[in-house]
Amino acid sequence: MWYDESVFYQIYPLGLCGAPRENDGVPQHRLLRVLDWIPHIEKLGCSAVLFNPLFESDAHGYDTRDYRRVDTRLGSNEDLKALCGELHRRGLRVLFDGVFNHVGRGFWAFRDVQERRWDSPYRDWFHISFDGNSPYNDGFWYEGWEGHYELVKLNLRNPAVVDYLLDTVRFWREEFGVDGLRLDVAYCLDREFISRIREFCASLSPDIFLFGETLHGDYNQWVGDGRLHSCTNYECYKGLYSSLNDMNLFEIGHSLRRQFGSEPWALYRGRQLVSFVDNHDVTRIASMLKKPEHLPVVYGLLLGMPGIPCIYCGSEWRARGDKRDGDAALRAEFTSPEWNGLTGDIAAMIRARRESPALCLGDYREVLLTNRQYIFQRQCGGERVLVAVNADAAPYTARFDAGCGRAVDLLTGATHDFGGGSELPPYSVSYWKMER
Repeated sequence: MWYDESVFYQIYPLGLCGAPRENDGVPQHRLLRVLDWIPHIEKLGCSAVLFNPLFESDAHGYDTRDYRRVDTRLGSNEDLKALCGELHRRGLRVLFDGVFNHVGRGFWAFRDVQERRWDSPYRDWFHISFDGNSPYNDGFWYEGWEGHYELVKLNLRNPAVVDYLLDTVRFWREEFGVDGLRLDVAYCLDREFISRIREFCASLSPDIFLFGETLHGDYNQWVGDGRLHSCTNYECYKGLYSSLNDMNLFEIGHSLRRQFGSEPWALYRGRQLVSFVDNHDVTRIASMLKKPEHLPVVYGLLLGMPGIPCIYCGSEWRARGDKRDGDAALRAEFTSPEWNGLTGDIAAMIRARRESPALCLGDYREVLLTNRQYIFQRQCGGERVLVAVNADAAPYTARFDAGCGRAVDLLTGATHDFGGGSELPPYSVSYWKMER
């Protein structure tokens, strides 16, 4: 499917477009600014755009008021329709953030419960007890997501709620042509709801892509037939940055072998998990890595390993942001994109990946692993590519059986000769396409 060979570009629109942190109710057509970013996304080589929350909310987007109206701070449904139309015209797919576990206190159905209490036809849309009280003194208790009472948990066992959410997805598809959904906090979602939304989306179009936000545990709980197509690979996210910070590439090597190796116990062989080095919820990679020289290396691993890579807007040019400073530090406004050496390196890696069936779809086999050097093979059909990185400040000569004499580096176009060993320059990334 289209997503198997994609590289996603993630945008948090409320941040990127400089919207006020609280919904002030003042209409502004900020979303149209994203039109100016399309040439940058194309130049970078990404093939799909993942939008974090777009629809009317109380503050940060994950506290939805109305799933079918674009956030007033961003503009109008017509603005979003125009943006999605232009992205599609340029050959870019569009994904929305499906925040279906909870809503904001300003959500229309919850407001009805606040006003009418027992008499509200929506009282069973939530987990409510009229024998208690909330921290907001509503006169009734309700379940908030993970104790956050500004986020009111939906009752996904209520058929009316499920029907409403599925009809919302239908609306997004018909109105905006959405190609896929990120399901927020998928690890909290009712499993029957996950199956229902997978079945429903398949009935709309067989190529709608569904992936879930998952953190820990066995991802097979959420991914597979009758479930999601994919999920976020937080295990490898941690391995990518901490391997480099600790100068211990065995950590990411262990995770990739555990997840995608040829051994029968490998957990996710044949699955395309969504991989990343940062996103809108975690410290940006330029602020996370101890050595800035490791930035090309971490992206080289990301774009060479199995999975569907996702690039968070701004990180491709070394934008910084620390989670300890709050979410706003991770979701900054950018008036225009930037381009520097790192951006150019990432663009070359993306181009190589998208032109290589092995890098997109190939299986995984470890070839050489030390604390500071890592070579692994991706193979699909008759194409074989070696991903080689050196995280050290000194050059390294790698000696191994390549199974052929020469290769072409997909990043530089240069011919590589394996005779006498393969020298890896300091802080280098190579994608060697092997001769047949």
